[in-house]
Amino acid sequence: MTNFEGSVVLITGGADGIGRVTAQKFLEAGASVEIWDLNDEAGNEAVESWTDQGFNSRFVNVNVADHEAVDKAMSDLNEHWGRLDVLVNNAGITRDGTLLKMDHDSFKSVVDVNLTGVFNCGKAAASIMAEQGSGVILNASSVVAHNGNFGQSNYVATKSGVIGMSKTWAKELGRKGIRVNAVAPGFINTSMVESVPEKVLDQLKGNTPLGRLGEPEDIANAYLFLASNSAAFITGTVLKVDGGLVF
Repeated sequence: MTNFEGSVVLITGGADGIGRVTAQKFLEAGASVEIWDLNDEAGNEAVESWTDQGFNSRFVNVNVADHEAVDKAMSDLNEHWGRLDVLVNNAGITRDGTLLKMDHDSFKSVVDVNLTGVFNCGKAAASIMAEQGSGVILNASSVVAHNGNFGQSNYVATKSGVIGMSKTWAKELGRKGIRVNAVAPGFINTSMVESVPEKVLDQLKGNTPLGRLGEPEDIANAYLFLASNSAAFITGTVLKVDGGLVF
């Protein structure tokens, strides 16, 4: 197993879904983990569960779209843990609708969380990492960033933007000892796909050579690899974890 003993990992949107599974993986690998989320009940329950397992973790209620809240929480994180080794920008939302039906609030809210939130957290984390001379930033993109997706103008725009930011940050931060990569999941078996009709899910599985939806563990394992020393010469890339999905 990859060893993250002594490392501090921050995961946004870490109270459930892919974020929670990713946190579990890092904890099992020896890291201390802080999760940011808006769901107090799920966040506190997750930390209680990890404490019972003997892991070192903390939950903080943070709205990643609010840069002042992010800066304050990041300063508090640095004071509490004394360092930050890995940031997983996992927080994200959907507000789907076709172009002709999507209202401005639905577009803006997704951009605020999925793109501006990534910028806010990345900027705050990079200041800590640059001072210590090391760190890894991992940003959640999506397979739809490469292909588009019906009814998701807002979501696709943010996930495409995340790829551009990740590549830019890799160029800017590499000489400061910071690696930056993006992960582009396919369709993953989480609450985000619960509203998708069974007929559509069957079609997606049919378009996936591996014949199934992804599991949160599939994405968590990708984050773990990219954060590890095994990926020490990988930066500025996008790792597609989609089972070979073809649109």
